[in-house]
Amino acid sequence: MNECEGRFSRQQWVIIALLFVVALINYFDRQSLSVVAPRVQAELGLGDEGYAHIVSVFLFASAVAYGISGFVSDWLGTRRSMALFVGWWSLAEAATTFASSVWMLALARFCLGLGEPGLWVAAPKAVGESFDEKQRGLACGIYTMGATVGAIIALPVIVMVTTHLPWRSIFLLDGVVGLLWIPLWLWCYRKDKSEEKSAGMSATSNTREVLLRSSTWKLLVARSLTDPVWYFFLFWFPKYLSSARHLPMTQLAKIGWVVYLGAGLGTIAGGLLSRRLIRGGMSVGVAYRWTMLAAAVLVPLSPLAALVPSYAASVAIASIIALAHMAWLVTLTATVIELYPQNQVGKAAGLIAMGSGFGGMLSSEIVGYLVTHGGYTPVFFLMAMLHPIALALLWPVYRQGRSVVRDIAAAA
Repeated sequence: MNECEGRFSRQQWVIIALLFVVALINYFDRQSLSVVAPRVQAELGLGDEGYAHIVSVFLFASAVAYGISGFVSDWLGTRRSMALFVGWWSLAEAATTFASSVWMLALARFCLGLGEPGLWVAAPKAVGESFDEKQRGLACGIYTMGATVGAIIALPVIVMVTTHLPWRSIFLLDGVVGLLWIPLWLWCYRKDKSEEKSAGMSATSNTREVLLRSSTWKLLVARSLTDPVWYFFLFWFPKYLSSARHLPMTQLAKIGWVVYLGAGLGTIAGGLLSRRLIRGGMSVGVAYRWTMLAAAVLVPLSPLAALVPSYAASVAIASIIALAHMAWLVTLTATVIELYPQNQVGKAAGLIAMGSGFGGMLSSEIVGYLVTHGGYTPVFFLMAMLHPIALALLWPVYRQGRSVVRDIAAAA
């Protein structure tokens, strides 16, 4: 694990590749509804506020699942919990195929929301177990890039598939692909049984310590403030391009994916920047803090995406915002891995990520209301304020001149 100059071993690359692929599947699955949303809305009689309610149901389930998934992951261990999470959400995605009413669609997306967050709890545990301190930021960036690649290919692939097949077929195909990934994971990620037992025992310990740490609540609030930016790009931006910018589906497929490419570049940029700062002699905590500052100063550009006359310029600006947000997110994820002992990472990651679900659920209702009554421009202005506010809240978590690891020792 202590590879020269932080380079990954062959086994580490296998783990990263598997996490990258499953993150891709995860975001392809959740993106599928937004791409076919106009057809779903037309068939089921859903307006924009009704669509917002469906998104909120998914995000509410996600918020609950994040809190539970950390305990499940610590109890079952990384290997088995990951298989459980992927299996559950893949079946839920396939079930969306058969939704013939708004209520059935809401139930299927609720079940999807219960399963998908588990990946983002188990994956940091896998990184913490398999990579050393200098490697973790980049490792998180690489597997998180899988999510953005999933969002990138979702637009053209889903448009292509649903041009020749009914829109419902895409959900069935998504679910099958997820189920096929599980045997590969179980084969390649093999932990010793004693380690699994230790992981199970850790699920019943140290919960109170996680809850009592102020960093847990600061990170939770930070995610509740900033993750809605990404949810907007996932669930609303394709609709924005088609309804506000009047792009036909064929043109949307050609250009809409660019914003997710920007997000993918951000996942790598965040990891590379923090690693470069650490290699230059900066402590881990300070390197993460300055990486997040670099991301936060770009997000206030978001109103320009609504104000520029060209849809191409709007997509370009949105891509910069998505890049900045994902650089922020992977750095925050790496912070959790460093800030908590390994037997607390699952619980801490899950509890902190609850902020993502609840913040996303609230923002979905706000976006739905604003879009219905005032259009998209107020949404872009609202997004401009979120990361700077969150950074001000998080700044004390990274204490000047001391690594995050030493902060843990001092706090203990």
